[in-house]
Amino acid sequence: MKEKGRIDILINNAGISLDGLMARMKEEDWDRLIDTNLKGVFNCCQAITKYMMKQRWGRIVNITSVVAEAGNAGQVAYSASKAGIIGLSKSLARELGGRNICVNAVSPGFIETDMTTFLSDEKRQKVKNQIPLARLGTPKDVAGVVAFLVSEEADYITGQVIRVNGGLYM
Repeated sequence: MKEKGRIDILINNAGISLDGLMARMKEEDWDRLIDTNLKGVFNCCQAITKYMMKQRWGRIVNITSVVAEAGNAGQVAYSASKAGIIGLSKSLARELGGRNICVNAVSPGFIETDMTTFLSDEKRQKVKNQIPLARLGTPKDVAGVVAFLVSEEADYITGQVIRVNGGLYM
């Protein structure tokens, strides 16, 4: 705000994953994951919405995950945090729509990032076999959707969850 005088776009993309069965999960791990993945989105949205409301324009894109909608064993906390982002995005879209602020979520599937490097070759192939496009996505696949959502071409899109998962979850 100090440098440019306005804030037009917010993309919330930070996230961590602490996989493990719920029965063995420590409460402090749950709290850390929820604080990073969900509360972080809340804090960033809250910090900028007053500026966007004043200028009566803005774009917010929150990155969620395919497991928010499909679930995944061993990812109860991660799934819950990402599902919370969907609810936050839809509710915020209703709150801010009258001020010409669009809020959407992008739900990537398995994307070639640091979060998927842990997959063994066998697991990676198993995942690919479940994806109709038969490959993991790239950051560019996700970035293209985000770029569209923050553009003027997406002026009439708000409260939506756009899936970028190669057909893994439909």
